[in-house]
Amino acid sequence: MEKFTNGRQAMGKFADLYGKKTFHQLLRYEELVRRFKKKYKSKFCYLASSSGRVELIGNHTDHNGGKVLGCTVDADIVAAFLPNDKNNVCLEGNNYRRINFDVENIFNVESGSVGMVKGVLVGLANRGYKVGGFDAVVNSTLPSGAGMSSSAAFQLLVATIQNHLYNDGKIDEKTLAEVGQFAENVYFKKPCGLLDQGVISVGGLVAIDFSKGFCATRVQNNLAALNLVVVNTGKSHASLTEHYAAIPQEMKNVANFFGKERLADVDEQTFWENFAQAQCATSSRSVLRAKHFFEENRRVEMAVQAVQCGNKEQFLSLLNDSGQSSEHNLQNCRVGDDSTIADAVAFAHTVCPHCAARVHGGGFQGTVLAVMDNSDVGVFTEEMSKRYGKNNVKVLKVRKCGATVL
Repeated sequence: MEKFTNGRQAMGKFADLYGKKTFHQLLRYEELVRRFKKKYKSKFCYLASSSGRVELIGNHTDHNGGKVLGCTVDADIVAAFLPNDKNNVCLEGNNYRRINFDVENIFNVESGSVGMVKGVLVGLANRGYKVGGFDAVVNSTLPSGAGMSSSAAFQLLVATIQNHLYNDGKIDEKTLAEVGQFAENVYFKKPCGLLDQGVISVGGLVAIDFSKGFCATRVQNNLAALNLVVVNTGKSHASLTEHYAAIPQEMKNVANFFGKERLADVDEQTFWENFAQAQCATSSRSVLRAKHFFEENRRVEMAVQAVQCGNKEQFLSLLNDSGQSSEHNLQNCRVGDDSTIADAVAFAHTVCPHCAARVHGGGFQGTVLAVMDNSDVGVFTEEMSKRYGKNNVKVLKVRKCGATVL
């Protein structure tokens, strides 16, 4: 790990993290290093970065052994940090209340960001890895609750710090992702799959096949000119855990009808041949969600090919098809009579007919993802900002690397 005495030393890393060197990032890093040195009376610090992620295709399939295509983005959490000899964790920064606890107490479960840090350390310790204390000051450009997996980014940031401080950087990407998922499931009480943590751990444009565990492949991105725009509709998904939990459970109910634990283990042809019987044995919504699973897997495969071949039209068409399936089969674009997400997707297509637009991530309420050419970004962001607020419309680029120390 490199010792940083000022933020300028990090500029050589900016191309991989943010696509280019920017004065804004320079100021951000300068301030972060300065704050850490002043607070902890240190001459230097280490730096780590963990980004947000965008889910492109593979909506709610990971938990049943499906396939996904996602990417890390150029919005992140950066930490200035050092180990300490007090065996405690002390962390503070924007978007996070101060965290301070003794490493001996990590098995004492707490909620919120404290719980996530403890969960990561417990997840590592349970797997036989070393854990220890550290001091950190963080700065995040990831808005909480905006659909870019700020919680997973935070988990991977902590896991990466522990990996390099106490395990010589030898922990593999899969384990780091699983530790983050453990913290999310057990300590943060959110029943997520491994998509978010997996993409952030690997980095870049990532295809993951969960049918046999965690088979991740970095995809050559030949559509780099496309822009990602995330629109936060302003509706919170904090109270929607039961809606999210119902999706994997209903898919598993269909798998159970065929004598399997996950849909990935069900023969697709057998599913189609017994569609009506499965519907009677489970429910119409359960079977439609299973239909989404099988069709989404094929879309991921085709999308990977489209990106590698630079076929923009096919890629955007597949994104739109995935969004339509999420709305009508998966049914995660509405909550009762609240059609905020569906309305936002329709409005995005009205503003930019050539773009792809779909529900992003968990759905029900929250965010919409749009993908478009550079030439369409200006008008699109202006019109979406009028309706949802300028701070709720964020233009993103694919980031080349995952959670990392600089």
